[in-house]
Amino acid sequence: MDWDDLRVFLAVARAESLSGAGRVLKCDAATVGRRVARLEAAMGAALFAKSPQGYALTEAGGRLLPHAEAAEAAMTGAAEALAGPDGSLTGQLRIGAPDGCANYLLPQVCAEISDAHPGLEIQIVALPRVFNLSKREADMAIAVSPPSAGRLTVQKLVDYQLHLAGHEAYLATHPTIRSRADLSPHRIVGYIPDMIFDKELDYLAETRAEMVRLASNSVSVQMQMLRAGAGLGIVHDFALPFTPGVVRVLPDDIALSRTFWLIRHADDRRSARLERLATALGRGMRREVARLEALASTGALAASPTRISGAA
Repeated sequence: MDWDDLRVFLAVARAESLSGAGRVLKCDAATVGRRVARLEAAMGAALFAKSPQGYALTEAGGRLLPHAEAAEAAMTGAAEALAGPDGSLTGQLRIGAPDGCANYLLPQVCAEISDAHPGLEIQIVALPRVFNLSKREADMAIAVSPPSAGRLTVQKLVDYQLHLAGHEAYLATHPTIRSRADLSPHRIVGYIPDMIFDKELDYLAETRAEMVRLASNSVSVQMQMLRAGAGLGIVHDFALPFTPGVVRVLPDDIALSRTFWLIRHADDRRSARLERLATALGRGMRREVARLEALASTGALAASPTRISGAA
């Protein structure tokens, strides 16, 4: 059995289509189809069932999957064993994260990791949804809630704070806010209710508002709405230093705490490379959240990212 054929098998199993696998493997769908057919002939069994929805694993394919994943882990381990003598890491690392984390935290943290490991290719995938690690959409994912199912390992990264906020120009031209009771005439910016992908992101009850008047599924868009003087919204403290003029409102009364979790496929715990990267990511996230929240509490602006020592 050829490892390259197993690699093609894994790509199709995860993408559930020949074209999707081809994009991952950087080859055309016809070539992927021929490789699958060759593997099926060698195995003497159909590994995929084709339907209008795509390629689904057959019973035989399901039995092959864990063995193919084990082979993949072994190949990765062999590459790690041959890494450079300076201990630097190479290869690709894809991190999936909610867009608030991806926009305001990961650029600085990943820059430091990249400095320590110049041969590493880091990709940040910012999507307002939960990542499917079983399909290898990412090597590791950051989430606001720990998953309750799946062959995954979960590690707490860092707690972070959120407050109600608005732009100084908006606050200067709208009714004064001294308590929650004063919020009713104010326009609320927040998530699109039916697109909230995690219960931890449902902040509406904290503002006592009946509905969000200006909404987006993106934290960055919400922040730009506040920056434009559109209203009030619950925002991450670590984002405030990047949004001049946006300040906390009722900080002693409306304060939330949430947690970022690092999620990985269970098999990846055997990878020394990914263990080192997970450690560096966690260390960097904790330092950067602490730095930015300190700036937010003093009203200072982050002119440029601070270098985080000890990236790995």
